[in-house]
Amino acid sequence: MSYTQPTSDQRVISYLTLRKAIGLIGTLLPVVLAGVYMLLASKIIFQASISAYYYTSMRNVLVGALCAIGVFLFAYRGYDWQDNLCTNAAGVFAVGVAFCPTTPPDPSPTATVLGYLHLAFAGLLFAMLAIIALFLFTKTDHTGARPAKKRKRDIVYHVCGWVIVACLLLVPVEAFVLGEAVARYQPLFWLEAAAIVAFGVAWLVKGQAILRDPPPAVTAQSRVLTGQGAGSP
Repeated sequence: MSYTQPTSDQRVISYLTLRKAIGLIGTLLPVVLAGVYMLLASKIIFQASISAYYYTSMRNVLVGALCAIGVFLFAYRGYDWQDNLCTNAAGVFAVGVAFCPTTPPDPSPTATVLGYLHLAFAGLLFAMLAIIALFLFTKTDHTGARPAKKRKRDIVYHVCGWVIVACLLLVPVEAFVLGEAVARYQPLFWLEAAAIVAFGVAWLVKGQAILRDPPPAVTAQSRVLTGQGAGSP
């Protein structure tokens, strides 16, 4: 007699897939925006920031990716209310970034207000993503020593979280301290890109696309429940 796999396994697969989707979008977003735009423009050129692609032919890609990240984060359910609160808030902030574009050249009063909202939503989004990587992803259900794979994943989460924090702290430095001295290198674009990629990598690891746990050992009892004989491979 055979039994179907428990429904909890299907939920685990769906959550891993959701995490991988969030990670892939985050990791690929800067590459797709810059790469496709340069192909369309037929020259090597970077915008001043990731958000500045809103005013190019890549607007729909930028807004669509941010909305997808926002919806996925809002739909995501973690281990407890803290996880849910942080991911829900991050989802709202991501959608806010999408629908409140950065300030364009010669802005109208409305565009100026939207630009300030954009900065607020972006800052809150990156801060929340850093909190998720540093404090939520490192939680564990294990008592005692953590498994080796979990310890390695925690290192990645910490690195990604601190990269996001460093990028956030460097934004005012490049804007108000370095200014014109580094402006031609588009530092804001690279800082935002690094933070977004770090966010994506953390979620890919959380989705076990990287550093995944080994498959659970098959016991004699599980072989019987799945209809496999004790001598089955």
